[in-house]
Amino acid sequence: MISTKGIILAGGSGTRLYPASLILSKQLQLVYDKPMIYYPLSTLMLSGIREILIISTERDIPFFQKLLGDGSHLGLSIQYAIQEKPHGIAEAFIIGESFIKGNQVSLILGDNILYGKLDFFRNSLNDNLGASIFGYEVNNPEEFGVVELSKDGKILSIEEKPLIAKSNLAITGLYIFDHNVVMYAKALKPSKRGELEITDIQRIYLEENKLSCRVMGRGIAWLDTGTPENLLEAGMFIHSIEKRQGRKIACLEEIALFNGFVSIQDYEENLKKIPECNYKKYCKMVLKEFKELKELA
Repeated sequence: MISTKGIILAGGSGTRLYPASLILSKQLQLVYDKPMIYYPLSTLMLSGIREILIISTERDIPFFQKLLGDGSHLGLSIQYAIQEKPHGIAEAFIIGESFIKGNQVSLILGDNILYGKLDFFRNSLNDNLGASIFGYEVNNPEEFGVVELSKDGKILSIEEKPLIAKSNLAITGLYIFDHNVVMYAKALKPSKRGELEITDIQRIYLEENKLSCRVMGRGIAWLDTGTPENLLEAGMFIHSIEKRQGRKIACLEEIALFNGFVSIQDYEENLKKIPECNYKKYCKMVLKEFKELKELA
């Protein structure tokens, strides 16, 4: 796999979640039984990305640090950076320049939840030739960035929240870029909204014929959690799946163990630091299953 670094953009003002966002970052709000940021972080981890930069506000970074630390207990390396004001998604690459250091980078928005097989993402990490975006069929495309594709899958156009959408394919908050993204981001001019738009960067790659789009299949669920209604629906979705299957979604400790990021001994030490609760009971069950599988191997 091509070496890829990951960025989680967990900034923004969270105005749509006011008044809850007045005291706590949107990405720290609960989605059923886990902080929202667990879900995008699990997407990166499940795809083998272990060097991660979390970008947020000066107020909220200490809370993320308390929650995740430096990531070493999960076999990760987590760094943090401040976004002074919400100047657009593309600003993340300028803020993260020293972190990216010439590497391919995947950016995921901190309020995006993906559920299902991530083969489409892993494959794109391996064969990305410039930039990759992911389309998802929605019935309200005008609320998102929209990608228009030809019959053979080539990108015809990209628009940000168009009044009349040319397709029903929303561009999800998950992206892959080569190292040139830093240079392109620095050359951007703010849009009418006063932001550095991610779609403007995508257009640069499109003009160079280096932008590809994979459409997520119907077996993938993409959840946006930007509004109270979205947040409630996402929590109900996670609750329903976990209750039916008896398996947790986005249990970071479980992912770290099964992906080989940590040893059994490391996992056991981490368990000691978790208070007695249902989450710890689940982590203990995971450990028991893992040891049984090791014995059978």
